[in-house]
Amino acid sequence: MSRESERAELHKTIWRIANDLRGAVDGWDFKSYVLGTLFYRFISEDLTDYLNAQERAAGAAHFDYAKLSDEEAEFGREVTVAEKGYYILPSELFANVRARARHDENLNETLERVFRHIEGSAIGTPSEDDVKGLFDDFEVNSNKLGPTVAKRNERLVKLLDAVGDLPLGAIGDNSIDLFGDAYEYLMQMYASSAGKSGGEYYTPQEVSELLARITVMGKTKVDRVYDPAAGSGSLLLKFAKVLGVENVGGFYGQEINLTTYNLARINMFLHGVNYEKFDLAHGDTLIDPQHWDDEPFEAIVSNPPYSIKWEGDANPVLINDPRFAPAGVLAPKSKADLAFTMHILSWLAVNGTAAIVEFPGVLYRGGAEQKIRKYLVDNNYVDAVIQLPPDLFFGTTIATCIIVLKKSKTDNAVLFIDASAEFARVGNKSKLLPANQDHILERFTAREDVDHVAKLVPNEDIAANDYNIAVSSYVEQEDTREVIDIQALNAEIARIVARQAELRTSIDQIVAELEGGAV
Repeated sequence: MSRESERAELHKTIWRIANDLRGAVDGWDFKSYVLGTLFYRFISEDLTDYLNAQERAAGAAHFDYAKLSDEEAEFGREVTVAEKGYYILPSELFANVRARARHDENLNETLERVFRHIEGSAIGTPSEDDVKGLFDDFEVNSNKLGPTVAKRNERLVKLLDAVGDLPLGAIGDNSIDLFGDAYEYLMQMYASSAGKSGGEYYTPQEVSELLARITVMGKTKVDRVYDPAAGSGSLLLKFAKVLGVENVGGFYGQEINLTTYNLARINMFLHGVNYEKFDLAHGDTLIDPQHWDDEPFEAIVSNPPYSIKWEGDANPVLINDPRFAPAGVLAPKSKADLAFTMHILSWLAVNGTAAIVEFPGVLYRGGAEQKIRKYLVDNNYVDAVIQLPPDLFFGTTIATCIIVLKKSKTDNAVLFIDASAEFARVGNKSKLLPANQDHILERFTAREDVDHVAKLVPNEDIAANDYNIAVSSYVEQEDTREVIDIQALNAEIARIVARQAELRTSIDQIVAELEGGAV
């Protein structure tokens, strides 16, 4: 069986188990339990493997952290927290809690205590903000798990056993990829099945990868990467795949939804991004951005929420905010899309690139949005606009676009790319296959006209078109209708008419002969 086949089989197993475990509970509501249990297993095994490797390298060939007493383990707490960001006592490791779970009448209380201890191990240390609240959504006493303590514990035992039995290999065998892949797959499936209510927090992996590849084109490493609407962190983590974790200086982002913010931090750990390499904040990026001391960023990717409401000009302070003031106008209160765009531009490094998924209306609507586009085009910040296929994202079938921003361009033009046909239908959604991504990137790097696909348009022509930056305004769609030769068609019609006249004459003769014979 090929690696891809094995991976597909593992995904099927994971999703089947997740559905079996939830029973009658809505999948979206149950996701925190499956994802939280997977995370608990991962950090337990990751910590155990790390400590075992340290001690064995020091000469203790048969050292096994999981078999130590809690008292014996305390000696290594401080230095381990400094390295890993958290600490788990041997008795509270996933494998040991699972082994006792079936006979633990107070399993719900045991898990609540374990999670509290894990988060508490980071208090007063540099990793405190990265670990605090990670298990907040794992409510061990929720009715979602069952109506009684006994029923809840029964479900918790099944959770521990099911996640513990997943064939994810040993951490030491570099199977961190399997843990991260399993986590991403589960989030994608939950987002897909939840539709609009859950799909907003997760950007499909192939779209995330395209955005990352656009922003690091021609680079082998970047200083810091940023996402102002980080969601579950999937966009940021694509930099780790494209460049390698070691080639990214740091991962930064902010997320307004607390549950999703927790998922993003867990996602970082599960993909091997240690606490000192990421800084994710919780809060409203537009009103209360948390990374003033870290900007500017060399690569920014984002899929901000589409056309959400924000304070806008109802807040008199915002027009003087250095992020929004240069445009001289604020994005409409009912549509914050271009407020995110202005924030991103403000925090973009001079040598950086930003790739933003945008709702199509921002490309052509008038009013304040047109004035913001005018500022962006007149100052030569818009590098490219890429029209994506419809039905790529969970919860919407709308064909979105990507706006690419740069502060240091080599020309005074915008490249428009129509990539609306670059997709394959997989299941009930459109998907950007690797070949589709490559085609888009080829057009992006070539930066030249291609009939019906790409058009490089001078900024003054965009200004003359009222700063409309919709791709369809500049890239003419190919006419796929059958070409008809009118002269040949007319000749054929004339031949048919002549033939009809001949037939009528012949018929008239036959009728006349028949009538003559009858007399």
